[in-house]
Amino acid sequence: MNAAPQPPQPAAAPDWHEAVRRRAEEIYVRNGKAPGRDLENWAQAEQEILRESAEPQPRRTAIVVKVNGASYVGEYDPAHCDGYHPGEFGPGVSVPVRFRGDHMYLKRPNGKILETIIVKKTD
Repeated sequence: MNAAPQPPQPAAAPDWHEAVRRRAEEIYVRNGKAPGRDLENWAQAEQEILRESAEPQPRRTAIVVKVNGASYVGEYDPAHCDGYHPGEFGPGVSVPVRFRGDHMYLKRPNGKILETIIVKKTD
C-alpha cells in the first residue's frame, strides 16, 4: 500500500529564523544571560515577532519633487499632514521647497506646509 504523496511544507523563511534568533539573543542578554533558558527565550522571541507582524503597518505615503535636476521622494504621515490630499500639487507646477537635514518642507497652495522625510534622492 502506497501512501499518497504529501504536499511539501514551506520551510520557515531564513529572514524569519534570523529575526527570531536575534530577538532570542536580545532576550537572553536582557535577562542577565541566565543559562538554561534557550527554549523559553526562543518561544518568547517567536511570540513577540508574531505579535509585531500581525499589527497593521502604518500606510506609507509619499510625494516626489524635482529640484535642480534631482528627484526627492518625501514620505509623510497622512494623520499629521494638516489635511493634505494627494493631487494638491499638479504635475509640473512650481512648488516652494526648503530642506533641513533629512526633512523636506513644501508650501501648499493654501499656504500650509507639508512636512516630509526624505527617503530617496536620485540625480
